[in-house]
Amino acid sequence: MTQDTGQIELSVVVPLLDEQDNLRPLYEQITAALEGRYGYEAIFIDDGSTDESFRLLQEFHESDPHVRVIRFRRNFGQTAALSAGFAHARGRVIVAMDADLQNDPADIPMLMAKLDEGYDVVSGWRKERHDNAVTRLLPSRIANGLISKITGVKLHDYGCTLKAYRREVLAATKLYGEMHRFIPALASWSGARIAECVVNHRPRTAGQAKYGLGRTWKVILDLITVKFLGSFSTKPIYIFGGLGGLSALFSLLFGMVVISQKLNSDTDMSGNPLLLLSAVLMITGVQFILMGLLAELLVRTYHESQGRPTYVIREVLDVPDGQGDRS
Repeated sequence: MTQDTGQIELSVVVPLLDEQDNLRPLYEQITAALEGRYGYEAIFIDDGSTDESFRLLQEFHESDPHVRVIRFRRNFGQTAALSAGFAHARGRVIVAMDADLQNDPADIPMLMAKLDEGYDVVSGWRKERHDNAVTRLLPSRIANGLISKITGVKLHDYGCTLKAYRREVLAATKLYGEMHRFIPALASWSGARIAECVVNHRPRTAGQAKYGLGRTWKVILDLITVKFLGSFSTKPIYIFGGLGGLSALFSLLFGMVVISQKLNSDTDMSGNPLLLLSAVLMITGVQFILMGLLAELLVRTYHESQGRPTYVIREVLDVPDGQGDRS
């Protein structure tokens, strides 16, 4: 039996790693939440599982035409798994969720209804979380505050995988590292309308959590990357030139202090550490500016070689062919 791809309204993307005990109830809950309500597909991405997860996914696929399975050769991480799911999704709306049963498939219709209000991305907010306070809740709250402050897109829960996206929002989004959590910010910078909904969060009852405190540093590094891409990807000279100018300014100030010390108290300039610091800062400033110029050349080469514009169009209102000339 084949599925009519023209009838697929919703794609549910589920990355997983060693979740054999959770997969059957998850599959049953997805089916119960969506069957008869939407033309849908459920895409499971096996990110290198070593348990019986893939065997179960094969079983679901053979018995249910809604189920599609992508199997990685090894573990590539959640972002890579989501990226593969997004690339293979055929629905006009794409919903991502975890496989550990902490996200509730019954919340998907609520996210869909919120999209119908005119939003492009709807992010889940796990307002009542059932996670360890030290290893999960505290780092999450700090990260959410930091991400909201730096990106300017204020969400309570960037780390919630349960999110709904219009297909076109994800079309030009390339994901690396741990950047899947930053999709709302990336989409907002392109003009997408973002909403947030409180979703059900359930305690994990089987399997092992795959992430802990060690993930925090990766998120911080990715946040720096996202901020750079969002603010300076088409004008890197602004940040490198700014750092270079600041370094050169401090170099001049320290140089003036050294000269003042020599004139007023006959201080030995050759042994003055401020003289060395002034020289290092001036060299650093010049290097920053040169890095900015090189980055400008790389950015222009990248955009021009791939024909990528530096803007995003939401829609175009134009006259039909042949009606523009009324003379």
